Amino acid sequence: MSLLNAYDVVVVGSGAAGLTAAITARKSGLTVVVLEKAPVFGGTTAFSGGVAWIPGNPHFEDRSPADGGAKVDRAAVHTYMRHEAGNKYDAAFVDAYLDHGPEMLRFLESQTEVKFTPSLYPDYHPEAPGGVQIGRSVTAAAYDGRRLGKEFRRLRPPLKTITFMGMMFNSSNNDLKHFFNFTRSPVSAAYVAKRLGIHLLHLARYGRGVQLTSGNALAARLAKSAFDLGIDIVTDAPVQDLLREGDRITGVAATIDGARREIRATKGVILAAGGFARDGRRTAAIYPHLREGGEHFTPVPEDNTGDGISLGETAGGHLSQGLPNGAAWMPVSKVPYGSGEIAFPHLVDRYKPGFIIVSPKGRRFVNESHSYHDVGAAMIEACRGLGKTEGWLIADLRTVRKYGIGFVKPYPMPLGAHIRSGYLKRGRTIADLAGQIGVDPEALTDEIAAYNAGARQGEDRQFGRGGSGFNRYLGDADHKPNPNVAPVEQGPFYAVRLVMGDLGTFPGLVTDTQSRVLDAAGVPIPGLWAAGNDAASIMGGAYPGAGITIGPAMTFGYVAALSVAGRIGRDTTKLAAE
Repeated sequence: MSLLNAYDVVVVGSGAAGLTAAITARKSGLTVVVLEKAPVFGGTTAFSGGVAWIPGNPHFEDRSPADGGAKVDRAAVHTYMRHEAGNKYDAAFVDAYLDHGPEMLRFLESQTEVKFTPSLYPDYHPEAPGGVQIGRSVTAAAYDGRRLGKEFRRLRPPLKTITFMGMMFNSSNNDLKHFFNFTRSPVSAAYVAKRLGIHLLHLARYGRGVQLTSGNALAARLAKSAFDLGIDIVTDAPVQDLLREGDRITGVAATIDGARREIRATKGVILAAGGFARDGRRTAAIYPHLREGGEHFTPVPEDNTGDGISLGETAGGHLSQGLPNGAAWMPVSKVPYGSGEIAFPHLVDRYKPGFIIVSPKGRRFVNESHSYHDVGAAMIEACRGLGKTEGWLIADLRTVRKYGIGFVKPYPMPLGAHIRSGYLKRGRTIADLAGQIGVDPEALTDEIAAYNAGARQGEDRQFGRGGSGFNRYLGDADHKPNPNVAPVEQGPFYAVRLVMGDLGTFPGLVTDTQSRVLDAAGVPIPGLWAAGNDAASIMGGAYPGAGITIGPAMTFGYVAALSVAGRIGRDTTKLAAE
């Protein structure tokens, strides 16, 4: 790699937003370099589920109604976004999203290695006005990491806690279903045996799994597309300063090979460094549970310390204010690992029948099968004034052996090591378990008795669990009559402590619909754009559906590059040919 002193565009960050911007800019005829702080590329995207929420995406719009497709109803999307975002709803941004999201997807899928597959995810609130049961989310197609060649070693590995021996799972419910059922179904047993066998061969040869899925596949596909276009992705290259001439941003100063290096950007700089989930100063001021002395434990990469936002602020940009949530909340558990701990995001277990979550008071406080963000917001609210924000995920032996619990895998994997480490708590009775987890035994016993009275008939009489299409999608369809509800009654009983984590921050630099960073007067700062979590979330601090981080990140990364290239408002169908 021979790094130049000047490019048309400098992109800061190598997640979905940054790489989409880089590819689009290069396809528009501009020279591009991507600077990444970490020693690996892929950003938070490489840890994610690889799902993008794109209303009107071609995977559904281009299908016949008989196949589950439908022409996008823009009015319905506006209605849903207005319901979800409340007073932060911005019609102009929703229109820009609807205009450019499907366009971005068609461009990448027709001209690059990026490919998605239709997802069966409902919106997270499909029964709300404008919500739908299917059609707005797509999932990154699996990918063979070996296609990256020597660059494969620089791809950020997936989050350790959501792999099995380093093996990644598809975001679809069906893939995991085989692993849950492999001791009960010959078909599932054969599926699991084949996947494990191939994975072990790859581990022996390459030192890691090569069958990439979810966000790791998306990051790999985007990176391969960038490399194919001759775009340099420079890792270990933290950007320290923005260069400027007068009021215009003209480049960056970065530390590369241990020395300060100034790189000019003749057209513009695009900030896409991933938000501030690891910036303790900002999170302490913004996260309500931290303001009350609670705990936060994020699975987001350690590099996401708010560098892009800080750079934007030095140029006159400002952070969005007043969002109802500071981040996409995610209940996590802290898994002992080596001499420390790593986060396990509870993406699957709590949707299954037989799990409940209680607060430190020993009481349920939420429909456990709601989205991670909704459960997280409810946990924050339930713990206000308690001096700690936590919950306990509880199940009986039958449920734990069938589905696992948190980082604990289902039968036949042993439980003993997790009990000895303190990660998994066990009690012979509910009262015994209450003593183990420090909640009132009488309250917990009464709570579970009340829950079980309805659960034996498949009912959640307190929170209506299983009443939503989204609840049911991630439940166990083979469990009747309710895929999300079963009693907690056959001891011994188990619990895992939940604390608050996140999937990324919502407040970001205020931008316009062209992704240009705005100053305090609302005027675009010449030469500066932002996308992904470096820009304010267009969701207004809400979480409407699967992929509402990656979808806007890619869309407005695409928009930023078009804006830099002067292509906004022009025909983009011939982009690849120019």
